[in-house]
Amino acid sequence: MRSLFSFLLAMVWASAGLACDRPVCAVAPEDLQLARVVTFDNIPSSFGIGRKIDGILEQDGVRFGERFVGQSFSNEAGFDRVTGAARAPLTLLPGAPNETLGILRLMRTSVLQGHGPTQYPRADAVGEGAIAVAFDTDQSAIALDIRGGEMGYATLSFLRRDGSTIDTHRIGPLGEASYAFQRNPDMQDIAGLVLTNDDPEGIALDNLRFDQIQILGLLQ
Repeated sequence: MRSLFSFLLAMVWASAGLACDRPVCAVAPEDLQLARVVTFDNIPSSFGIGRKIDGILEQDGVRFGERFVGQSFSNEAGFDRVTGAARAPLTLLPGAPNETLGILRLMRTSVLQGHGPTQYPRADAVGEGAIAVAFDTDQSAIALDIRGGEMGYATLSFLRRDGSTIDTHRIGPLGEASYAFQRNPDMQDIAGLVLTNDDPEGIALDNLRFDQIQILGLLQ
């Protein structure tokens, strides 16, 4: 019993340490316990420019596209730009043919990247497009890996089911790293994400983690 109490007390202290002055806090990935991982390794891929995906990509518990209905879409210096609130209910959209998503093989892993305005199969389109993420159920925390990155920046927006923006984080300078985020206060209302970037070499997404494990609920 004493060890259980110590564990729960440690969890409370950890939660207190996550506090920040914004709606979504950046946290250490190892501080989250997330039940689902999307690795993209189950999708056919190839080296080089990879394989394109025209349309919505469906994975267990989550779908991927370019943006959401109602958002403004443009390009800037060869990169996708997605701005504004989405329309309720949150509805995922693919991009134009050759401008949506692609699966790229990197050594032992496959990664998801967006094709930018110059379009597939041009190499300079790889990793420069937007990636939108729609969860089947609302989330309180997520984590992801950024692949690539040459000291540019990424923008990650968190959206509710009604299309409104919860928070937007500017991430960088970019290299290959893991990032994690938790709702503040802890609540499950993250229904979607939009990831864009301005990195010179583009970026890719890997190992999306979600479905936070509720420790107290499991102990009851």
